[in-house]
Amino acid sequence: MHPMLNIAVRAARVAGTIIVRGFENRDDLVKESKAANDYVTQIDKEAEKAIIHKIQQSYPNHTFLGEESGETSGSESDFQWIIDPLDGTTNFIKGIPHFAVSIALLYKGRLDQAVVFDPIRGELFTASRGNGAQLNGYRIRVTKPRDLSETVLATGTPFKNKNQFGEFALSLNKIFHECGDVRRAGSAALDLAYVAAGRYDGYWERGIKAWDIAAGELLVREAGGLVTDFTGGNDPLFKGEVVAGSVKVLQGLVKHLK
Repeated sequence: MHPMLNIAVRAARVAGTIIVRGFENRDDLVKESKAANDYVTQIDKEAEKAIIHKIQQSYPNHTFLGEESGETSGSESDFQWIIDPLDGTTNFIKGIPHFAVSIALLYKGRLDQAVVFDPIRGELFTASRGNGAQLNGYRIRVTKPRDLSETVLATGTPFKNKNQFGEFALSLNKIFHECGDVRRAGSAALDLAYVAAGRYDGYWERGIKAWDIAAGELLVREAGGLVTDFTGGNDPLFKGEVVAGSVKVLQGLVKHLK
């Protein structure tokens, strides 16, 4: 395992311990609203601090972009860690056991290492650029269906910007009538990890941030898939929209999204 990936795994496990403890004691949660339908708890904040602390012990000069703490500045480092300490906070608050820690490393602007950790199921998805993707140490690959009719896809609704639902519904209607079925589970990081592992055949969502998808994007790419924006552009990290899957799945989705 790449040494930086090893540190990311350790950091994800530390955060996972905090999250599981918080999940078992949800009556003590302090919930704050960041925006409409967008929540944060003290567990999100504690987990992010723990991740950053763990990484800084080994790499004190690296920079960070975290969902809760924002972006650090003032360093000339080529390394930036992109962190979502608890992707799926609403699931977490409601007691739905589907959420994950997401940690990715950018090196000179390119995704280099990735970890998505589901602390409830104990599933650790990892990837290093050029070395493939794994689930608990075993190689994973995207599926390669012949067309959308053979697929089960994942998506996310525009719950933060409900005025966009009409446009979303139009594309969903077209995609739904071509594919096998669609899931909406509430964690972009796990949606992408599941595409990488062949559990979903594809995924699309708009209105997301870099920390939601950074680790998952590298997982899918290293599992043999493609990741683009809604127009097919191959650098979606900061575009706020993402499409992922095999070549044919991606083509089938993009034609309805662009």
